[in-house]
Amino acid sequence: MRIAVVGGGISGLVAAYRLRQALGASAELTVIEGRDRLGGVLRTEAVGGEPVDLGAEAFVGRRPEVPALLRELGIADQLVHPAGLRPLVWAGGRTYRLPERTLMGIPSGPDSVAGLLDADTVARIADEPTRPFSWRPGADTDVYSLVADRFGAQTVARSVDPLLGGVYAGTARSIGLRAALPALAAALDRGATSLTAAVSATLPPPSSAPVFGALRDGYGVLIRALAEQTAATTVRDTGVDSLLRVPGGWRVDPVGEFDAVVLATPAPVTARLLAEAAPAAARAAAGIELSSSALVVLELPKDTALPQNSGVLVATGEPLRAKAFTLSSRKWPHLAARDTAVVRVSFGRFGDDTTTALSDTDLVAAATADLATVTGAAITPNSAVVQRWPGGLAQYAPGHTERVAEIEAGLAGLDDLAVTGAYLNGVGVPACVASATAAARRIAAACTDAASTGR
Repeated sequence: MRIAVVGGGISGLVAAYRLRQALGASAELTVIEGRDRLGGVLRTEAVGGEPVDLGAEAFVGRRPEVPALLRELGIADQLVHPAGLRPLVWAGGRTYRLPERTLMGIPSGPDSVAGLLDADTVARIADEPTRPFSWRPGADTDVYSLVADRFGAQTVARSVDPLLGGVYAGTARSIGLRAALPALAAALDRGATSLTAAVSATLPPPSSAPVFGALRDGYGVLIRALAEQTAATTVRDTGVDSLLRVPGGWRVDPVGEFDAVVLATPAPVTARLLAEAAPAAARAAAGIELSSSALVVLELPKDTALPQNSGVLVATGEPLRAKAFTLSSRKWPHLAARDTAVVRVSFGRFGDDTTTALSDTDLVAAATADLATVTGAAITPNSAVVQRWPGGLAQYAPGHTERVAEIEAGLAGLDDLAVTGAYLNGVGVPACVASATAAARRIAAACTDAASTGR
């Protein structure tokens, strides 16, 4: 069987790896990547002579997919966990502790946000369970409309938006409740009498298990291990112009013909490639918008007076250009052992043109100035690296789950074609691993069936 995987990011590489596992050495796997490197939005480069992730740096540690994959690949010794320090929120010109016992920043009661929010907003949250509340099961809305109505706009700006900005490079106005917070939507569907009750019913029980995990030497280790153990032919610097149905399979121009195809491409590219073969799926994928972001990694003197916290998230409406600061040398013990300090400064939310309006020099200057503002420390970088991610993150807008269902329905009957990626059922690396595994399973079943029937 000849199988093409279009897209060499984490989703594409995991799909190819799973296909190799399922179909064995005889399968001819080809990974086609438009960039000159593999990894997609995962990238590890040397900063101050040491590896640092310039894209995602962590994954949700309570999901099993990444630790299991590391064990399979023989690199489980790369797994590390954070030091357990709490982040701060910058709001109103000062820092506050990030509230605990919230669901993506949505409070479970007034005590969790006391201090961060003004007295009127705290009182509004305390009173919320007593106010009339209605919810239509199956409904969807943007997160802002629900939370601002029940808990006040300040709750969104100072508690919810800082977290959504980190996960989706979006805001509560651009992110849909049902796709981003499915457990909360389910609690509302079951008849929760208030938003407070729904959040309380959804929060996981307290646990001492690490919330996040990372790779000691960066995601590049995972990318290399997947590429090596998959042993696929890799075609780089090559964009796919079209995907056409031909007798016995697919023509992937300009690379060639294949028995089956996995599209591990961003939503707009997927929409373009599916336009002829699966027009309904293409239309649904075209409705998924993307957000751009940028990252500045600052290498600082070891003795820079950074706070003893994992990072600082920025509330919306603040006069800073950065949206978040990860104090990596505080957050991760393996980075704390280095001779210099590392801080990652993030820019860009959906609808914000900061990442395109500023040059690399200006981004570094903004990162340095904003970090000095929120920490009160003198910031003098030894070096800085800028990484831009145009269209790097899908926006899970209201109706996203319906769009994904339409994509899946539009591929019905095309068992030798599968899609995977961060625009489907989760933007994090564990979700991408799960999506890619499902896509590979679909293609492997189609190939096995074709082989058994002689087709």
